Amino acid sequence: MVFSVHPLKYSQCRLVNAWRQPGSSQSAEVLRKSVRAASPLTGPKVCPPALSSLSATRRGLPKEKMTENGMMSRAKVLTIDTINPTVKKVEYAVRGPIVQRAVELERELSQGMKKPFAEVIKANIGDAHAMGQQPITFFRQVLALCSYPELLSDNTFPEDAKSRACRILQSCGGHSMGAYSASQGIDSVREDVARYIERRDGGVPCDPDDIYLTTGASDGIVTMLKLLVCGEGASRTGVMISIPQYPLYSAALAELGAVQINYYLNEEKCWSLDIPELQRALDEARQYCNPRALCIINPGNPTGQVQSRKCIEDVIQFAAKERLFLMADEVYQDNVYADGCQFHSFKKVLFEMGPEYSDTVELASFHSTSKCYMGECGFRGGYMELINMDDEVKAQLTKLVSVRLCPPVPGQALMDLVVNPPQPGEPSYDNFIKERTATLSALAEKAKLTEQVLNTVQGISCNPVQGAMYSFPRITIPEKAVKEATEKGQQPDMFYCMKMLEETGICLVPGSGFGQKDGTYHFRMTILPPSDKLKILLDKVKEFHQKFTQQYS
Repeated sequence: MVFSVHPLKYSQCRLVNAWRQPGSSQSAEVLRKSVRAASPLTGPKVCPPALSSLSATRRGLPKEKMTENGMMSRAKVLTIDTINPTVKKVEYAVRGPIVQRAVELERELSQGMKKPFAEVIKANIGDAHAMGQQPITFFRQVLALCSYPELLSDNTFPEDAKSRACRILQSCGGHSMGAYSASQGIDSVREDVARYIERRDGGVPCDPDDIYLTTGASDGIVTMLKLLVCGEGASRTGVMISIPQYPLYSAALAELGAVQINYYLNEEKCWSLDIPELQRALDEARQYCNPRALCIINPGNPTGQVQSRKCIEDVIQFAAKERLFLMADEVYQDNVYADGCQFHSFKKVLFEMGPEYSDTVELASFHSTSKCYMGECGFRGGYMELINMDDEVKAQLTKLVSVRLCPPVPGQALMDLVVNPPQPGEPSYDNFIKERTATLSALAEKAKLTEQVLNTVQGISCNPVQGAMYSFPRITIPEKAVKEATEKGQQPDMFYCMKMLEETGICLVPGSGFGQKDGTYHFRMTILPPSDKLKILLDKVKEFHQKFTQQYS
């Protein structure tokens, strides 16, 4: 049977059906009769039976409610009950409740409200420039020239900065950074990245076609996880991540509906990675999911450890034996401070292990402009290199990144400068080396200072900060404080960090936001503040912990 329904009358039909719902008010009954009386269509022919028999919810329509004045009020299409359920599972501690409260405190201070402190010191996130680290002059000069090419005629800019800017602009559509680039990234930048990797890895070949420029390293990591995640139930993809971990990983896995497989770093051995622990986590996970990938952060975040070459070899052998896709997050590769520690790229070690591994193990490695001596977080520049990826999968990856058109072109330009900085003999070389060395030396000093001061506090234990930009000390929280935190519905280390923020103005991130062994408590703190401010921060942490312990003992 075919129905032809006038739009207005069909709308009336929907109202009639809504008023037929149980619990309709008396006024609704009156209104319903009025509408039916006014309509030439009455009885069962008003709506097609197939539609009238379905509830509003099943037809994808928002539920309608009767307001106090008798008018119909439609509920919102998107509510907390109707959003994608995986989104509600996403947590990102680095910008969580502690940081939100820190922003409120800054606002209150600016409005003249009295606090026990004069300023909020944010040590929660690796945002180098926000903490006072100065940009590299050469990088900013070239970016200025690329953004405003008229400056190329200005004699105050060195010639090597001008030549870099010209090369970048010639690779841009219309010679402008405002144009889209190829989805995989500007060809000349990918070529420079490939040459950089070859130099870094002692001549191991790198194909520019294996390089994808990304919106920071995070974008590349999430994109790779999208390719890996599939299946349902016991066949659902599992991804192994270190605990403690950088919350990007747990957040991305929650959003994608993947299974997070935790393997624990060994705190007693300076947060080392043990193969037996990897095996334990993998064997247990195979009972309920399909483990397909192993994520490694080296140097570590939040733990600051630097993996030995032997450890990397062991991980590669493990991945080969268990047929796991390796993801190597290497964004802190220039941040290595401790004596006897050295950065080894997974790719270099992989190829030095011979064809048995270099021809078979699938690897994606990631780098960024946001960390190291650059600290250019806001430009969102990065790259990933792919090793042994199936050609058909690579085509799908290219399609996936094409949907987002391209990474930010200024970020691509900055990535080019990171991998192709001033060379000996060029006008900017001496100043570049001076600034780079000063920044890394200052970070090394602050890493050592942080470890030394925290280890003088009874109830705080801090491993050496071998690399990266953070310390992740263990803290002892008295049982009385644990009980009060539990009563407030908070994790004990969240309770500790929030109390520290309110009393000292210091913003740290509780270890529970990164994961930790049951019964242990930590916080993550950046080593980025200027030395004078870092000393103040550490003294305040020491004083607070002593006071907190005394209060709850």
